[in-house]
Amino acid sequence: MKYKKAIIYGILSWALVYIISKLIHPFIVDNVPYIDVTIPISIIIVTGVFGVAYIRNIDSNEVIEGFKLGILFYIIDVLCDIILFHITNGSNVLVQDYTLHLLSMLIMIPLITTFIGYLAQMEIELR
Repeated sequence: MKYKKAIIYGILSWALVYIISKLIHPFIVDNVPYIDVTIPISIIIVTGVFGVAYIRNIDSNEVIEGFKLGILFYIIDVLCDIILFHITNGSNVLVQDYTLHLLSMLIMIPLITTFIGYLAQMEIELR
């Protein structure tokens, strides 16, 4: 695993998820009340982009690399959240229910990157 590249992609993905969710949050909250879908949508998009960018240069064991990348992205996300909470004096500025956020991230991020690794190992012939 290329840890330096993976850590840089993990930090960039956390930052982009935060920025994108803050930018589109007012538009979605006004149209879809009681459901916070901005962070999951931005996580799926950003993790997919950075997962593909990382895994496309891997030549063997793409599924295992994808899973390890997902776990690393999750750890980086939690650490960046803790740093953000410390900067904002303990106030949760990301989501209302942080436990649900952690559980959904633990499921979503490794699944997305593992699936990208699975797709990367397939030989696809388009006619």
